[in-house]
Amino acid sequence: MADITGTPILRHLRAEPTSHVRHLRNGRLAHEGTGLAFWFRPNISAISEIPVDERELPLVFHARTADFQDVVVQATVTYRATDPGRAAARIDFSIDPTDGRWRSAPLEQLGGLLTELAQQYAVGVLARTTLRDALVGGLPIVRDEIRTGLRSDERLVEIGLEVAGVRVVALRPEAELERALQMPVREQLQQDADKATYERRALAVERERAIGENELTNQIELAKREEQLVVQRGQNQRREAEEQAATLRIRSESQADEAEILARGTSQATRLIGEAEGQAEAARVEVYRELKEATLMGLALKELAQNLPRIESLVLTPDVITSALARMATENGRDGDG
Repeated sequence: MADITGTPILRHLRAEPTSHVRHLRNGRLAHEGTGLAFWFRPNISAISEIPVDERELPLVFHARTADFQDVVVQATVTYRATDPGRAAARIDFSIDPTDGRWRSAPLEQLGGLLTELAQQYAVGVLARTTLRDALVGGLPIVRDEIRTGLRSDERLVEIGLEVAGVRVVALRPEAELERALQMPVREQLQQDADKATYERRALAVERERAIGENELTNQIELAKREEQLVVQRGQNQRREAEEQAATLRIRSESQADEAEILARGTSQATRLIGEAEGQAEAARVEVYRELKEATLMGLALKELAQNLPRIESLVLTPDVITSALARMATENGRDGDG
């Protein structure tokens, strides 16, 4: 919007760089251009301000497809004034010389015109397209149709407008129909989710089963190893017992052999000692046989005295002495006679 200041008789206008100002004084062109600043008299001036920057117009309208289904088209049209003089001549862009505001609503008029034209081209292409095709790939088709139609429209060319671009945001059916169309997809997605859940559960069960089988296999293997350990321990104990028995048998046999050898030696020694003692006794008997009775008596008394306990004192009576002397005398007499 232009900035206007000054007195009621003489005013000053300063336009924005994106605004094209057209000043007529008494019906004649006095100033024209973008970003102008000039003085003017309000009572003899007619001023128009045409924006030359790009502007976006959002569009929302209904259309019907080839299968008689209602759809809502959401689009955005970008346009600009390429010939401001022609636009000012066809559409009222005049401003109030006191405050710089538009006397009418030129942008709304342009918006209505663009909306009707865009709707016309969109309805035409959607009328030849089924709902499913429109929802699947209708966005670029509708966009190209609207852009081509607006750029080649003669009325827009006469106004001096150029369509810079068209964007189709969405094509939507009615809410109930949209939910009905979404239902198979939702069901399929739910089935896929359920399938994924079942597969995950099955995988978990399979993993648990594998873990259980692995644990059972480990337990079986452990039991086998324990059995082998028990068998090996039994074999070791049996081998140890056999070795101990063999050791004891060898030791017993060795002791028996040693005892037998000792017994044989002792028997042999005893036999030899007996034989020697027998021979000595025989020799002694043979010697005693040749001795006289009195000598034998004396030896016997001597032997008896050696084997008797110790005698501290001996008392001899006269009768004993007399008897002994008489016996000795008798024996001596016999010896002399002989």
